This record gives sequence, C-alpha cells and structure tokens, in this order.
Amino acid sequence: MHTTLAVIGAGKCSPEEAALAEEVGRLIAQAGATLICGGLGGVMEAACRGAHAAGGLTVGILPGLDRSGANPWVDLALPTGLGETRNTLIVRAAQAIIAIGGEYGTLSEIAFALRARTPVFGLGTWQLARGGHLETHFPEATHAAEAVRLALAATAA
Repeated sequence: MHTTLAVIGAGKCSPEEAALAEEVGRLIAQAGATLICGGLGGVMEAACRGAHAAGGLTVGILPGLDRSGANPWVDLALPTGLGETRNTLIVRAAQAIIAIGGEYGTLSEIAFALRARTPVFGLGTWQLARGGHLETHFPEATHAAEAVRLALAATAA
C-alpha cells in the first residue's frame, strides 16, 4: 500500500515553522510517501513546497469549491466546499499525521486524529491537559527527521 502522511498546521506561520514544514515535506517525498494537507498557505504551503522540490506528490484537501485556492505547490487539489469540516477528510486520508505549530483548526485535526486512532506526531504544537494535568496523547518530536521517521514507522505497524 502507498504511504500517505498528512502535515497539519496554521495557514499563517512563523519563518521557523515554515522552514520546519518545508523540511518535513522534503523528507516525506524522499521517503516515497504522498503528502496530504489542507492545501492553503503557511505550514501547508511550506510542506508542499518541500515535497514538490524533492519530486514528491502533494494533495490539498481544500475547504472551498475553487481549485485555484490551492497553494502553488499542490499537485492534486481536491475542492470540498466543506469549510473547516474538511479537516476530518485530511485526517481520514492519512495513515499518520505530523502537526507543526498550529491554531484551532490544527487542534481540531489533532482531536479528530486521536479519536480515529490515527497516529499523531507533534513539532512545537498543542499540548493537551485535562483537569490541570498534562496528558501525553502523542509524541512530540524534536526535529523534522524524527517526526517523519516516527510517522513512517507508525504506518508500517
């Protein structure tokens, strides 16, 4: 089976998050996996740029109905017209997820993934607490290569 990894994160991100996402995208492509994302800017665009530069396939699951809304590095744009509800499609299309930074949309994708038991690996993303106690629901990687290695290993299990 072909490996599909999602990269999730905010549509606007810091230069550091963009560099991290671009490296993650490049490593995903070099591993021969397909990168899935929300297809817009920020982390999504940087990850697609990295994957595209390495000859990988990028899929953008768009919130709107217009394919032209995708970032220029998306190879296959899938317009849904579902708005943020498309976050569930991103999660369901991936075998594992790498979350980089992120806003509330990223948090929703993490929650959907945890509920669906899709492995999640973080890079400077949300920490989850319940009752004032931090809970470890998914590993936090320290660098891009570790996140991709963990995600690929999870798809092989």
